[in-house]
Amino acid sequence: MSSDALLHDIVCHQDVHLMVDLFYDKVKIDPLLGPAFSHVDWIKHLPVMYDFWSSMLLGDRTYRGNPLQRHLDLPIDRRHFDRWLLLFEETVNDNFFGERADEAKSRAQAIAEIFQRKMGLQRLGD
Repeated sequence: MSSDALLHDIVCHQDVHLMVDLFYDKVKIDPLLGPAFSHVDWIKHLPVMYDFWSSMLLGDRTYRGNPLQRHLDLPIDRRHFDRWLLLFEETVNDNFFGERADEAKSRAQAIAEIFQRKMGLQRLGD
């Protein structure tokens, strides 16, 4: 039996909260991402991320905001986005398996691409 058989898909708010919490636990201690996000008030930010990902994956439309705007002034570059995606996909793969888990990873990839393009961080040929 594969380890994927022991995992379940992202199906409810509790799953979204777990995904977000586990992911940001990694971000906070990451040597590259941690310092870039050290100013974040996590107690206020995590509920916003719960709403964002619940809106993305569960369709509950609780998120209100402009995520790009919040990232424009951060001291980040392509390395940060690459690391963010790596940690995000690792978190999802280690804890979930299924259609919404795959959707979470593809949406994260799309978000990273859009942010980098809008921030002028795309590579030549992108």
